[in-house]
Amino acid sequence: MGIRMWCETWGVRRARAAVLVAAAIGLLTRTLIAANVPGPADVRFFQGFAQAVAAHGPIRIYEQQLPGLPVYNHPPLAGWMLLGLNGISEFGISFATLIRWPASLADFLCALVVFEIVRRRATLRTAVLCGTGVAVSPVLIATSGYHGNTDAVAVMFALAAAHLLADRKSPLAAGVAAALSISVKFIPVVVVPALLVAALRGGRPVLVRFAAGFTAVFALVWGPVLATVPQDLQRNVLEYAGGSYRFWGLVRFADVSGLPESVITFVQGGGHFLFVLLCVAAGARLAWLRPAQLPGVVAATLGLLLLLSTASGLQYLTWAAAGMFVLGAWEGFAYNAVLGLTAVLGYSGRSAVRWSEPVLYLGAAGWIVLAAGLATGVHRLLATWPGEDPSGRTGRAQLSVPRTSQPSGSAVT
Repeated sequence: MGIRMWCETWGVRRARAAVLVAAAIGLLTRTLIAANVPGPADVRFFQGFAQAVAAHGPIRIYEQQLPGLPVYNHPPLAGWMLLGLNGISEFGISFATLIRWPASLADFLCALVVFEIVRRRATLRTAVLCGTGVAVSPVLIATSGYHGNTDAVAVMFALAAAHLLADRKSPLAAGVAAALSISVKFIPVVVVPALLVAALRGGRPVLVRFAAGFTAVFALVWGPVLATVPQDLQRNVLEYAGGSYRFWGLVRFADVSGLPESVITFVQGGGHFLFVLLCVAAGARLAWLRPAQLPGVVAATLGLLLLLSTASGLQYLTWAAAGMFVLGAWEGFAYNAVLGLTAVLGYSGRSAVRWSEPVLYLGAAGWIVLAAGLATGVHRLLATWPGEDPSGRTGRAQLSVPRTSQPSGSAVT
């Protein structure tokens, strides 16, 4: 038994090292792009935001008029990040390069997180493929190394929260990661109810520790803004619905199909909250049914949000890029191949982001691939028994906190 365990441990270490090397190569690729390519208009906008934050502070920024810049719709932690990056830029490093570092580093960490998630539910070979897939994903290379938004950071923290809660039995750290996720980008708020449901299913100690970690970070990051400029925060961040472009998904199909303008306007306006609520309900229900499969639930919820998104942005493709590998290797590679080409072509036009006809067609094809991947991934997730992972092993994903009265080595793992 000891030799067998040693061999298994050695195999995991080798597999983890392989993913680490792939993630490092991916990080280097993203860093080289960030250092040598100007990037889209968002890079300039972020620099403007950073200068405004330096002038007015990460809290008062929400009440400022910012001529020449779009709405500052980023959660409070993003302001502190911009303040730090602006300070670093004073040492001679280009801000255009710096703004793409957080997302690039997040992709590096996300590759390792996905590996750890998948290896508990599939073979080591599959886990290496999925972790490497995240590292070399053309979607993530384009959106993190070139575009430089914060979506990848938020997704990494969301998946990490699910992994910490379901697999590592660390509800306090999971709560911290969940709060950090929505503090960088508000999009992962749709998975917070699923995380809470899974914590609830784990028992009172798990729920209390998760809530404590989440509440502490939320109060620290969001508290000063909520106490100072609550209405400005609500208008800029909580009620932000995205742009009015019609390049992606449901609104694209509705526009091409010739649906009445009033219908499309409603869908992109107040109606989009209905889709958000649908994603929240679906994630919470899946978490109740399969709390042990929480990483897959989080991945599916973020993918569903992208599927039903009424906003159009190439950077939004990040929401499902890593998560599809959690749902399945084929789902991950299919999504990242089709929508990776979409992103690369969309960023390669004369303008910084160009939805040309080929990009629109590829985007439509990618939407169908996403829908199919979510269907097969969720079906596989539901095919497992509660408390059982997809590889057929039982008891590895229980959410209960080990009791201190148990003998050493007898805790559920």
